[in-house]
Amino acid sequence: MTKQKLKIGLLLDDHNIPAWVYKMVEMIGSSKHSEISLIVKKTRVTNQNGDSAFRRIWRNRNVLLYKLYSNLDYKIFKWKPDAFERKNILNLVNCKEIEVNVGKNLTDDHLLPEDISRINEKPIDVFINIGFQSLQKEVIKIPKYGIWTYRHDTYQNGITSFSGVWEVLEQEDITEATLEVLTADGNKILYRSYSHTDELSVYRNKNNFYWKSSSFVPRKLEELYRLGEKTFLKNIDQNNTELSSVANKKLKKAPGNYEILIKIGANYLLALKRKVRRMFYIKQWILLYKVGTSPKIPKSFFDYNRIVPPKDRIWADPFVLFRDGKYFVFIEEMLYAENKGKISVIEINKNGKYEMPKVIIENNYHMSYPLLFEDGDDLFMLPETGANLTIELYKCVDFPLRWEFHSTLMENVRAADATLFKYKGRYWLFTNMREVQGASVQDELFLFYSDDFQNGTWQSHPENPIVSDVRCSRPAGNIFEHEGRIYRPAQNGGKHYGYGMQINEIVTLTEEFYQEREVQSIHPNWAKDLIGTHTLNADGGLTVIDALIKRRK
Repeated sequence: MTKQKLKIGLLLDDHNIPAWVYKMVEMIGSSKHSEISLIVKKTRVTNQNGDSAFRRIWRNRNVLLYKLYSNLDYKIFKWKPDAFERKNILNLVNCKEIEVNVGKNLTDDHLLPEDISRINEKPIDVFINIGFQSLQKEVIKIPKYGIWTYRHDTYQNGITSFSGVWEVLEQEDITEATLEVLTADGNKILYRSYSHTDELSVYRNKNNFYWKSSSFVPRKLEELYRLGEKTFLKNIDQNNTELSSVANKKLKKAPGNYEILIKIGANYLLALKRKVRRMFYIKQWILLYKVGTSPKIPKSFFDYNRIVPPKDRIWADPFVLFRDGKYFVFIEEMLYAENKGKISVIEINKNGKYEMPKVIIENNYHMSYPLLFEDGDDLFMLPETGANLTIELYKCVDFPLRWEFHSTLMENVRAADATLFKYKGRYWLFTNMREVQGASVQDELFLFYSDDFQNGTWQSHPENPIVSDVRCSRPAGNIFEHEGRIYRPAQNGGKHYGYGMQINEIVTLTEEFYQEREVQSIHPNWAKDLIGTHTLNADGGLTVIDALIKRRK
């Protein structure tokens, strides 16, 4: 028997909705689990005499500089596709619509009893709120699974949530995007994701996490449909953190004129200082290694030896293989003048003496992260080929210098740092992905599995993305087993790309469930010139990491 789709209602303030909302509705409409059944659109009762230009200016006098800054920010930092471009939902959805009148109060959408009765006539499982505020309990009780709303909704008539604004103004590392459910019993968090905060532009910052947010509702609706009511609600109660009213007040506060002058001025001054520093310094990825007995999960790197490339290139993403009494370190090598990575190999003996890298794989697109994977007597490599919108597999035909293209595991995907791991007879593929164009590839980790990694079909894990946090999502090296436990190194891109690493223990890995927990954080704090570190691998007693340093030109 075919399972009935979830009935979804939309609470809108206008038919012309932002592009990120349009994308969300489009994803719901094309899904197998849900369908849009009702639109409730508000019509605000306004003063028939209108509002003069002077009154509008006077009413917004304390935030005039913010509005000016927003307009300049939009013009300077173009972003395509634009998450806030307006699109008419009637071009996408054909369903019943109810118009309701609300009062003049811009902070409260009070519905009349007769309107509530009309809405209640059609059974709805979930209402998605895009534009209503402070709804009555009688409205909140209508949908079976509550009203789902984003913390960063934008409302008409100038009422705007300032999520993504203060993070830039205050130079915070992380911007949070949240989906919550409003029920008669209070608010609960349904989904939470973290992105790196743009250092300069509010417009760019908001575009990234608004585009990413368009996937939140479809993902949770699919989960509700797949797990069923009992398990879904139980999971929410187990994993939920109550919303902070203090945090909500902060997000709704508009930056005043003085704050804009001080904070935006400070941000641009900092950007100018960075530009001046780039005139005298370069940022360069180097390698660090240690030969001999070392813990499987190192806690410090102060005694590691450096391998520093010439000033015209970087060496990064080291992967290690011990063969015939020698260590072979496969790396990304990129010349600044070319701005295109290739795969090279460095040979190191047991005394730590090394030879200059030799190029082994080069294409007309960027390559990096040369993950090594042994299967029987065969040796394979999954270099990152995201610039080609593929995940490619190469096979070694004459170790260590000759490699041949074997197959394309996935195509038409924006993926980064694919990491293959064999567990209980099955192959697991971890990779960061961008699900929606306009969002960052840094934030979300996806998991796939197959019985045949060379030519098989990859099944998407039902909990994808299994991680949605820029501080611990992107892979940072081989997944490894130690003392009966499985560990996954991950990049921490909170402060900036490649800032640090986090070692996570994989607690659960099945076709239905995934869970991991942090066991160690690695920060670039053991030398003064360090800026970042983002790859860790070991084999046969050699541990190699990379590090980003600041170096005079």
